Parts: sequence; C-alpha cells; structure tokens
Amino acid sequence: MILEGIVTTLDPSGEINISPMGPHVEAETFDQFELKPYNTSQTYKNLKSHGEGVLHVVDDVWLLARAAVGKIDAPTFAAEKVNGRVLENACHYFEFKVRQMDESAERIIIKAEVVHKGTLKTFFGLNRAKHAVVEAAILATRLSFLPVDEIQAEYGRLEVLVHKTGGVNEHKAFTYLKDYVARNS
Repeated sequence: MILEGIVTTLDPSGEINISPMGPHVEAETFDQFELKPYNTSQTYKNLKSHGEGVLHVVDDVWLLARAAVGKIDAPTFAAEKVNGRVLENACHYFEFKVRQMDESAERIIIKAEVVHKGTLKTFFGLNRAKHAVVEAAILATRLSFLPVDEIQAEYGRLEVLVHKTGGVNEHKAFTYLKDYVARNS
C-alpha cells in the first residue's frame, strides 16, 4: 500500500528538506518501507549522503500543499534515534535508516528500516476535501510531464469536493495549488 506522507531529510550542512512522498508500506507492521524518489530530488541526494530521515503521517494539507511545490519552513524538533528532524504538527512519525538503495533507474528504490516510532496527536480522520488536496498536490508536481488541460480538468473535479467538504485549511491549500498551476503552466 502507498501511504501519502512527508519525509524530512538533512543535507550535508544540516539544512532540512521537507518533501511529500508516498512510500510503499506494510500497514500491519510498519517496521520497514520503500521510498521511490526521482534521482534529481533533494530527498534522494540527502539520503544518499546521510542515510537517515523521518517519515511523517500528517493531516495538515496546508503544510503538504506548500511542501509539494516549494521549499518551506515548519516547526520541528530533533529526532531521537537518527540525525534528523520531526515535524511538530505530524500525527505520527517514523524515524528510519536506509538499508538498501537501487540507483539503476530514474526513480531510486530505497529500502528503509524504521528505528523509532512516535505519536504527537490524533489523526483527524478521513475527509474528501483533504484527499482532494493531496491529489491536487500530486498533480501540481507533475506539470513537467502531464498535459496542463488534463491537470486543470482534474482540478475542476477536485474543487467541488473541497467546496462541499473542506474547512479553512483545505480551501486555502487548494487555492494555493490552483494558483501555482496557473502561474507555472
């Protein structure tokens, strides 16, 4: 199963990178997972040089939307078992170490082992608007290879869900992504 989350990694100088990512996970155990970042991504570069990071389960789509299309700052604290940072607004987090890396393709396959787990707050729950923003964020990251008219058509469908079922953060996040697509297409 793919879990949409946010990964934090550190570059060699200690600067944090905050990036949405959908690792393949085994929901029952969650002792390991597989990341597939592109070979041009900062997440890949950081994990290649450092080999540690933190995967976060979040329900804050405003944070996720901003992280999907740009560099952001967010409150963090030091991880316990890895040299990394934990997002303060995460629901759950999973500190991990890279155990294997296959760099033979454009998408790098990284097998990670969870070395520490934590819970910071209760997960809000399922909501169609939150899921619509997640889909909109994924589409916004694909402007370079998906037809813009297809992305905008999908945004039209997703916008209905946000308007019907979303709160302030979902509306703000969706508008932010919609404006980003309009500016960059």
